[in-house]
Amino acid sequence: MSNLTYEAVNWNKPTSELAQVFWDQQWKQIWFPEEIAVSKDVKDWQGFEHQETYKKVFGGLTLLDTMQTNIGMNHIADHATDLQEKAVYTVFGAFEAIHAKSYSYIFTTLCTNAEIDEVFEWVKNNEFLQYKANKIGEIYNAVEADNPESLWKGLYASVMLESFLFYSGFFYPLYLGGQGFLRNSAEVISLILRDESIHGVAVGFFAQNIFKDFSIEKQEELKVWGYELLLDLYQNEVSYTEDVYKGTGLAEDVKTYVRFNANKALMNVGFDTMFPEEEVNPIVMNGIRNEGSTYDFFSQKGATYAKAKVAPITDETFQFHR
Repeated sequence: MSNLTYEAVNWNKPTSELAQVFWDQQWKQIWFPEEIAVSKDVKDWQGFEHQETYKKVFGGLTLLDTMQTNIGMNHIADHATDLQEKAVYTVFGAFEAIHAKSYSYIFTTLCTNAEIDEVFEWVKNNEFLQYKANKIGEIYNAVEADNPESLWKGLYASVMLESFLFYSGFFYPLYLGGQGFLRNSAEVISLILRDESIHGVAVGFFAQNIFKDFSIEKQEELKVWGYELLLDLYQNEVSYTEDVYKGTGLAEDVKTYVRFNANKALMNVGFDTMFPEEEVNPIVMNGIRNEGSTYDFFSQKGATYAKAKVAPITDETFQFHR
């Protein structure tokens, strides 16, 4: 029998700057997809010309959130050294699971079982989607105990996924929702986007704390690695966008939005931006809550969100009658 000494997390003694802030803010944002009336979108959905693009967008998003739930946050939490940060990553992972389930809720509301099965088969076979999943997954799986560089790379990859790679998918529901079309499904995305905003900021902040302790030489080496990874992912994202959005006439607007968010991802990890400033399609920006040009993760839930009324748990709750 081993004689390891296990330590308990002590939230009364702050050990990680801002961990409590990120923990508190994430729980203030708790929401569940079933509390949004996506069924009101059924009328818009019937006869919608680009259903295939819409379904593929959500299929791709489901894969990325599944990775964040089952691999990303788990591996990072396993190898983080600060117990409070570990707790924050674990909470983030739980919210990623909510996100993945929310896409299935939209699928169930709008699509037949056969259509849903077809989308999930497409996810497994789309080369560009699988490429970015593999690229990020390799970095997550390479995170090792007592290896700060591998942990930093895992955190960097997480920020790239949540602050950058999701947005080729987020574009379409925001674009449609900004025009008042499939608005309740867009509300789900807006709530997810708010969570991803805090995840990107928090994980990027923790990554910066690790990065500042590296030597100047190591920092330069990791910057080169980081920019090369982003450029590789961006080139793949261009191909993914052209594949998914063909026939919609929106591919160039999506690429602009992707570059906009790639810059935001870089800023989250404390790096200089890579792409020149461009104007994002104003309809998409209108699809984001508060009609702002940035994501405010301190905002309240949206207008179409209605908190379910749940009876409090009592002793009688567990008295089952046949």
